[in-house]
Amino acid sequence: MASATLRRRLHHGDVDGRKYERYDATDSDTLSEPLLGNSSTDNSRDGYNEERTLEDIWEEERKRQQVHWTLIFSQLIAQWAQWIAKIVFGSGSLFGRFLFLPTFGQTGAGGRLLPPPLSMLQEERLRNIKRRIEIPFDGSRMEHQDALRQLWRLAYPQRELPPLKSELWKEMGWQGTDPSTDFRGGGYISLENLIFFAKTYPESFQRLLHKQDGTRAEWEYPFAVAGINISFMLAQMLDLQSGKPSTVAGIRFMAFLEEDEMAFDNLYCIAFQMMDAQWLAKRASYMEFNDVLKSTRAQLERELALDDVSSIRDLPAFNLLYK
Repeated sequence: MASATLRRRLHHGDVDGRKYERYDATDSDTLSEPLLGNSSTDNSRDGYNEERTLEDIWEEERKRQQVHWTLIFSQLIAQWAQWIAKIVFGSGSLFGRFLFLPTFGQTGAGGRLLPPPLSMLQEERLRNIKRRIEIPFDGSRMEHQDALRQLWRLAYPQRELPPLKSELWKEMGWQGTDPSTDFRGGGYISLENLIFFAKTYPESFQRLLHKQDGTRAEWEYPFAVAGINISFMLAQMLDLQSGKPSTVAGIRFMAFLEEDEMAFDNLYCIAFQMMDAQWLAKRASYMEFNDVLKSTRAQLERELALDDVSSIRDLPAFNLLYK
């Protein structure tokens, strides 16, 4: 696909040759790929025109190296913990037979894990998340319009609120002048996730919105649309569209729900910050977003499988929110 054609599609709500579609709760594969595609780079993209001092360059490199090493140490911790767990709690060991199964559940038909029984509180909170996931974004609903306006005020508190259709929305990382065309399978929960991020971790939110960390690519990922991708990725990874989660990540997440009603939203914030760290470490640009998102999911799954993780705050990547 020619780069000019891709750019045209991105601004007319038609990505990868497919028109945007509403979320169907009965089909977990409504959005089987992230919203951003893989193709050749766009020669028309904007470059950097600002002159930078040597001090600025060194400061950017220092920040990039800090993010890079933080990510490496996080991955090493996860890998070492898994290696130790295989030795001490391996399925063939006595410890493994008696200690591992109660933690993650027994294995059922097809090799899927059978989740442990849920408390009434966990079941209620799981139902609430499922209900949220099933709500499509509807630009004609006043509640959804107000949520978009709230997101703008949180992102740009000193700026005037634009109309719901305006070129200014592109500055936040929407692909066109009308944000409602970008939601596709992400649904209303993805907008709720962005608002939660802005309200709960405002410094981290602003760093990612304004791309303040590290040395950035000339063609960056669009912030808001990336957030929609992350919401959808999490719902799939945690197996939230099935009856009960039966993946290691999903079962661990259910344990989080016992103590944290907003566990999904908090995990979303961690995943967003982790994705940006992966982006910088890989020196990625726009067309590599899908690969970065996949590696983010793999890293998050590794951290969720760590034996000493019993809450959101125990995840190694949680510290990225407070750099």
